[in-house]
Amino acid sequence: MQVLYTVRSERQLMEQLEYNLLFRWFVGLNMDEPVWVPTVFSKNRDRLLEADIAERFFEEVLKQAREADLLSDEHFSVDGTLIEAWASQKSFQRKDGEQMPPPDDPGNPTVNFHGEKRSNATHESTTDPDARLARKSGGHEAKLAYCGNVLIENRNGLVVDTELLQCNGTAERDAAMLMAEQIEGADRVTLAGDKGYDTKDFVKEMRHLNVTPHVAQNERRPGGSAIDSRTTRHAGYKISQQRRKRIEEVFGWLKTVGALRKTRHRGVFKVGWVFTFAAAAYNLVRMRNLLSPAVQQA
Repeated sequence: MQVLYTVRSERQLMEQLEYNLLFRWFVGLNMDEPVWVPTVFSKNRDRLLEADIAERFFEEVLKQAREADLLSDEHFSVDGTLIEAWASQKSFQRKDGEQMPPPDDPGNPTVNFHGEKRSNATHESTTDPDARLARKSGGHEAKLAYCGNVLIENRNGLVVDTELLQCNGTAERDAAMLMAEQIEGADRVTLAGDKGYDTKDFVKEMRHLNVTPHVAQNERRPGGSAIDSRTTRHAGYKISQQRRKRIEEVFGWLKTVGALRKTRHRGVFKVGWVFTFAAAAYNLVRMRNLLSPAVQQA
């Protein structure tokens, strides 16, 4: 419910349960029954974390999609996005513990980063040590973030796997390799991706995994593209490049409705748990639209 209705915290969810009859009906509370204390609800969430409920819930949703024949087992697309961490730039401080001048305001000190070289090798967030300084591309500001990655099937754009990693120069390709290894079956499949995946090491690993890399060619890369006309001449390559753009719909939903533009959790494990849960919620919404009578008649 938090993901589907963009409720940002357990405390706000409990507040809405006080007066929202839809929420009360969904969780089985009568109109005059008291709601749970927010701290108790948060502790229950921690138990769900330990039981890895998000992954099990995600798999059950995929099982329903598979039974409804909504999933492709041959053609996939992969991409990653930055999930901004719940930590400020002021928390990104030197690891060596160098003494800083006394703050002018202990609650919200003034910090001047001008002229200071800051990197993940020398600095670390005191609020969320797992977060890493990263930027989307050249010209964008660097932020403390995580790298969220999804694998979708190309028939209906449903998410079939997720990986959330710490940001580094190869996080998206590393996640793609991990998810490609989990694709079931022994038959050759295709995997579409943008120019960031067009590297010789990635293409070589994909072919080793019996995966045809339908990645966009990056001719400006030193040495040229890692794929050639033996791959791009086929009609399936063009279709994969068209279908892979649907992955942006997933990220758009996760960041707006799923409230993952800036995560409210800390630590790679908790953020990854919420990321997987939100992907399962996206699949539920997508499946509802695909299975609705209006869509079937069209």
